[in-house]
Parts: sequence; structure tokens; C-alpha cells
Amino acid sequence: MNNPSKLEQQLCFEVYKASSNFSKLYARTLEPFHLTFSQYLVLLTLWEQNNLLVKDIGNKLGLGIGTLNPIINRMIGNGWLNKQQSDKDKRAFVISLTEKAIKEEKLIEQAIINKITSCNYLDINSETLMANLKELNLFLNELEE
Repeated sequence: MNNPSKLEQQLCFEVYKASSNFSKLYARTLEPFHLTFSQYLVLLTLWEQNNLLVKDIGNKLGLGIGTLNPIINRMIGNGWLNKQQSDKDKRAFVISLTEKAIKEEKLIEQAIINKITSCNYLDINSETLMANLKELNLFLNELEE
């Protein structure tokens, strides 16, 4: 049996590969809805709390305005989101869900649940995996501060 390479021994590489594979899994599931994984994350944020400032969406997702604006603009163009100037700050914009986004929430959610359930892996390990990843992210965030 081959010894693992230095790269294969790195936790960061396994986390990177897992993230990439999750993105691909979600991308295939979201394709019929003409959504990308990043766009889905924006929808998740707004399904939880509608009418958010762009900067607040960015903070929740850990995305900069430069990355987030093109995603939001594509979603506006595809009928998922509305954008309106903030009453409180004329430089800021409030993003809200369209009727289409509200109506499609359950269908998209079910498609994701069906895909994840069909994998069966997460049924067994999801709670432990989620707890470990949250602990790792908390630790890494504390290192940044």
C-alpha cells in the first residue's frame, strides 16, 4: 500500500476536498432550479430572515461585497430577488425574496433533503461531523482574531 503524500496528510486538504465535493453535490441538485451553490446559500439566508442589507448577507455567509454583488445581480436577473435602496442609508441596498423564491423554497428544500438522504452517509455521521466542523471553524476564527 502506498504511503500518503504530504498533501494527503493535511487536514486542510481533506476539508477543501470535502467542501468541493459538497459544492458539486449541491450544484447537481440545484441545476433543475437554475441555481448555483452560492445562490442557494443566499436564498437560505433570506428564507431565514428576509429583507437584509447586502452587507448583512455577506457577513452571514462570510463573503465580501465584491463577491456577493455579482451573485445577487444574477439572482435579480433570474427573478429570485429584489433590490431596493435602504430608507436609512441611501448607499445601502435591501435584498428581498421574490414570490418565485418564496414559492420554490419547499421544492428546493425537498430536492436537497432527497439528495442528502440518498447518500446515506450523513444519516450515520451528520451530528458528529457537524459538531466537529463547528468546533474547527470556531477554533480557526479565534486564531484570526
